[in-house]
Amino acid sequence: MPAVQATTPIIRKTALYNTHRQMGAKMVEFNGWEMPVEYPSVGGIIAEHNAVRTSVGIFDVSHMGDIRLAGPEALAAVQHISMNDASRLAVGQAQYSALLYPQGTFVDDVIVHRLGQDEYLLVINAGTREKDFSWVRDHTRDFDCEVENFSDDFTQIAIQGPKGVDLLQKLTDADLSAVKFYRVTRGRVCGLKNTLIARTGYTGEDGFEIYIPADENTSAMVWNQVLQAGREFGVVPCGLGARNTLRLEAKLALYGHEISDTINVWEAGLDRFCKMEKPDFIGRHALEKAKSTGVGRTLVGLEMIERGIARDGYKVLDEEGAEIGYVTSGSYAPFLKKNIALAYVPPQFANDRTILKVQIRSQAVKAQVVPTPFYNRPKKV
Repeated sequence: MPAVQATTPIIRKTALYNTHRQMGAKMVEFNGWEMPVEYPSVGGIIAEHNAVRTSVGIFDVSHMGDIRLAGPEALAAVQHISMNDASRLAVGQAQYSALLYPQGTFVDDVIVHRLGQDEYLLVINAGTREKDFSWVRDHTRDFDCEVENFSDDFTQIAIQGPKGVDLLQKLTDADLSAVKFYRVTRGRVCGLKNTLIARTGYTGEDGFEIYIPADENTSAMVWNQVLQAGREFGVVPCGLGARNTLRLEAKLALYGHEISDTINVWEAGLDRFCKMEKPDFIGRHALEKAKSTGVGRTLVGLEMIERGIARDGYKVLDEEGAEIGYVTSGSYAPFLKKNIALAYVPPQFANDRTILKVQIRSQAVKAQVVPTPFYNRPKKV
């Protein structure tokens, strides 16, 4: 019998892969993609993180996926598969939402953009691209709308930070002052007509995400023009390391950590985005039942009191040392200069200032429950 050949997983690359290499980025595999985790030449994760908090940084997020729904029943289809109320969206608006399984747990979290009267764009996570597209396609077959996978059509560049609007305004003819947070427009960017510009991002800061053709030369041209235009603002390229610490400070969920196919909406604390009053949607009945019975765990923020970093997956203990939960995400917070974490624990341990412990190797290290998000963007005066 012939030997079975082992297959090597295909590692995908974005159109900016060679640009990252040329800039000396440290590359890592992430959800099947080879992506920059940091740029040592600009000081690494801490420098990148703080640049986004105080000025501006740019990210290649082209590994994210894009699903377009268009047709007479596109809204009804989006309403059926997502938990937020897409009927509230005017053309040019976006919202955070999620695709749910019938049991009320997460297929994925998504950003829903309303691009036209009967046209919607769902931006999905890199590690769930194929699963999400299959889910959306399979659960919208009864609706009169097209479902298209545009995931490989775009290079997506995120321009994030308080100076992001000033940077991008230098490169576009769109009036960005008219584009509020979670709004979408189109305009010329770096000479490219009809570019989709969304005032969105996942860093806890103001900023934009631009969608350009996924062509290596075009992508490199735009990336380099953004860096050139941002010199006066101290722009730096940023990798996945800073993206992770930024979203953790802002308590933004990451699929496979704070949300998954075993965690429901109430446990994750995302009920403000789940509109139970809207017409029926997948997962609603299970969520109604779960709400009436109550949750057995809830997501809390932890700040380490004693020295140590609570890493993903570490056990959380009560004061007596009994295991009660686990860390979903944990890191040193570069802007806050603290060691922080998100963790699932029973509700009775969720009160602010409750003292818990995190098992870090052989040590039970003290932590304190604190309000979240850990970081809030300063309000403009």
